[in-house]
Amino acid sequence: MVLTFDDGPDPRYTPAILRTLRQYDVRAMFFVCGEMAAGSPDLLREMADDGHLVGNHTWNHPLLPRLGRAAMRRQIESTCDVIEQLTGEPPAWFRAPYGAWNRNAFQLGAEYGMEPLAWTVDTLDWTEPGARAIVRRVHEGAAPGVVVLSHDAGGDRSGSVDALRTYLPDLLASGYRITVPNRYMS
Repeated sequence: MVLTFDDGPDPRYTPAILRTLRQYDVRAMFFVCGEMAAGSPDLLREMADDGHLVGNHTWNHPLLPRLGRAAMRRQIESTCDVIEQLTGEPPAWFRAPYGAWNRNAFQLGAEYGMEPLAWTVDTLDWTEPGARAIVRRVHEGAAPGVVVLSHDAGGDRSGSVDALRTYLPDLLASGYRITVPNRYMS
């Protein structure tokens, strides 16, 4: 299974998520917004230093199909630049905000050398349902190959933090291996 966190980094929630992942020696994917990354450079470096994959989630989370190609390029390119500047590597993965893809989004992501990644289990944590509901959704959706969508910014993410502390050891105890995709796909 793959755990992903979108919209951060946020100094209120990301450090606790990183601590929990570190406690269980698990790697995850963080799809960061460029403006958030630029505002918390130490958190971005910590993600990379801990071995997490840092992906591009645009500069400020717009609905991409509403943007022209030039504006979309600025969103993607500026975030690539911040990620590479702070981690030493360009992002290899791209996720469209809201999962709203269009041809330009796929093409521009590819131009910048990134693979697109969606999800198969949405925790709906962005609705702030509380930790129990998030844990339930992860347990119900758990299966080999699943990509779990959570958030570490964009609202009150204390439920997401608390849920991770519960479902991560549960998944590991159940025999799931939490991993990240190979950086270079064949």
